[in-house]
Amino acid sequence: MVLDYERLGLKVGLEIHRQLNTARKLFCPCPTEYDESGEKISFTRFLREAQSELGELDPAAVFESRKRKKIVYRMDRRSACLVELDEEPPHTLNGEAVEIALTAALLMGSTPVDEIHVMRKIVVDGSNTAGFQRTCVVATGGRVVVDGEAIPIQTITLEEDAARLVESSRGVVEYDLSRLGIPLIEVATAPVIKSPEQAVKAAKAIGDILRATGKVKRGLGTVRQDLNISIRDGALVEVKGVQELELIDDVVEYEVRRQLHLLDVSKRLAARLGGGLPAFNPVDVTHLFTDTKSKVIRRSLDAGGRVMALLLPAFAGLISEEPFKGVRLGAELAAYAKAWAEVEGIFHTDELPGYGITSEEVASLRKYMGAGDADAVVLVADLEHYAVEALRAVYERAAEALRGVPNETRAARQDGSTVYIRPRPGAARMYPETDIPPIPITENYLEELKSRLPETLDRLAERLSRQYGLSRQLVQELIDRERVEIFMEILGKTSASPTVVATTLTETLTSLARDGVDVGRLGERVLLEVFQLLSEGVFSKEMLRDVLARAASEGVSDVRSLVSSMGLAAVDLEEVRRYVDELVERNRSFLGDERAVKRLMGDLMKRYRGRVDGRLLHQILSERVAARTGAAQG
Repeated sequence: MVLDYERLGLKVGLEIHRQLNTARKLFCPCPTEYDESGEKISFTRFLREAQSELGELDPAAVFESRKRKKIVYRMDRRSACLVELDEEPPHTLNGEAVEIALTAALLMGSTPVDEIHVMRKIVVDGSNTAGFQRTCVVATGGRVVVDGEAIPIQTITLEEDAARLVESSRGVVEYDLSRLGIPLIEVATAPVIKSPEQAVKAAKAIGDILRATGKVKRGLGTVRQDLNISIRDGALVEVKGVQELELIDDVVEYEVRRQLHLLDVSKRLAARLGGGLPAFNPVDVTHLFTDTKSKVIRRSLDAGGRVMALLLPAFAGLISEEPFKGVRLGAELAAYAKAWAEVEGIFHTDELPGYGITSEEVASLRKYMGAGDADAVVLVADLEHYAVEALRAVYERAAEALRGVPNETRAARQDGSTVYIRPRPGAARMYPETDIPPIPITENYLEELKSRLPETLDRLAERLSRQYGLSRQLVQELIDRERVEIFMEILGKTSASPTVVATTLTETLTSLARDGVDVGRLGERVLLEVFQLLSEGVFSKEMLRDVLARAASEGVSDVRSLVSSMGLAAVDLEEVRRYVDELVERNRSFLGDERAVKRLMGDLMKRYRGRVDGRLLHQILSERVAARTGAAQG
């Protein structure tokens, strides 16, 4: 079914997050580049929700606090300090980060604030040791233009990035603090985007402006798109963590189809039930599964767990219905159970018998629960406390299914689908930061920034194309893949051909990635060394792809040693010329043949392939043949 987004009333708002490439973190002197050479330490915290200044509790904070997790933090003393540990007050707001954020704001036509006031945003999932994230609005308004249509900017915010999640298990979560505190810019648009395609283009337009500052970090984990998506009669759903620009289209489509299905389910449930669900009543059905062959249930029972069941009247057939790949009410129920109670999953009678549960066990279960043909039963096997909490979450989500689509926060997956992670936060999560004074933004300072605004990426593309004789398409690929900086560095430090460098950084790396090579292991230092060796003549251009493939596959740090191990050691050109002279002399009998050079090139390439550029070999050979035949004629 093709979706008519205009008829459906689709509205999308973007929140584009990008790490800034500053010398230090936002509120301390620690570097923003990870340095793992320092002393390693770890410590443990427990966080809980706290009331706002208005005496209210934030729903998202309550959700996280109910888990009562032990939070283990790992840190390296060269990448984090007492500020990250929340044992020292924050230092002055990073002026370099403020300047980058204001530069981006001016490029988008936004209006900077008169004073920057830092706020605290309650976050108790453990991603910040203090239990809150520091954030501040630096500008409001502005726009980006997509296909001639203005997309309004609501706010431009500067905040500290969160700690990196290392591992999570029941009762324990582990974070690394190296990323915590890195300056992060957030650009939020108004919810006026009307199609997935427009969302992709708007995100790219904002990303292009941020990259035009020349002060944003590149690479995995440095950029994230969050989407606020709604349709008519649906709900406002925040989807977090869309890493790839190309995934936005899939995420929006999936979310629209999910909400449409939930609205349809709601109408059918209302017709079947007429009223609401009966009171929450979990039932212990462990005795029905004492001899079960289900591995999941058996494992739980052997660990002292119970099997708990919940009757959902009139839900039969609706839980497993899947009108679009991954869109099922059953997936919604399971996600709530996992998020709120951290159970492995749930069973429901729409999918049984199966998973080792027999038809006889299902019949006994339905009879014991008093389930009619139109009713469904949900099962959870775990320690009793967790099983009951999981069923409570299932019950609350089932009740929401009667009302339609719940407002919630979801996470994006790599296939474009989304999954529930927590309730949407409320206004109660924000309150002033009392440790940092306001920072005034003067007109003189803004005028100075305006006088030295960077060129846009369109102008950059035009300049690079003209300066290096590259096609606009090739330059645009360099820009889109965020490799302009390394391109310029390679040209500045080597004598490599601009066309060869640009083609390698775009087409060759893309081709290697398609072949399964992890090109992400080719850091900028490795790429620079590869082209330095190429410029020195250590290996030929024909072997460039092979060298890159081996460097990526083996994760090497010493490219010169790698090239040597591949048998691509440097060749003395005088030795090449002597060998060409010998080759020409041995074959002087057919030098007059017009195919002589072509025939002899085969011998040369066998000897020097990968070590001497083929064009150089052809040039030396052609000169020697011409000289020999000229002398013979004379």
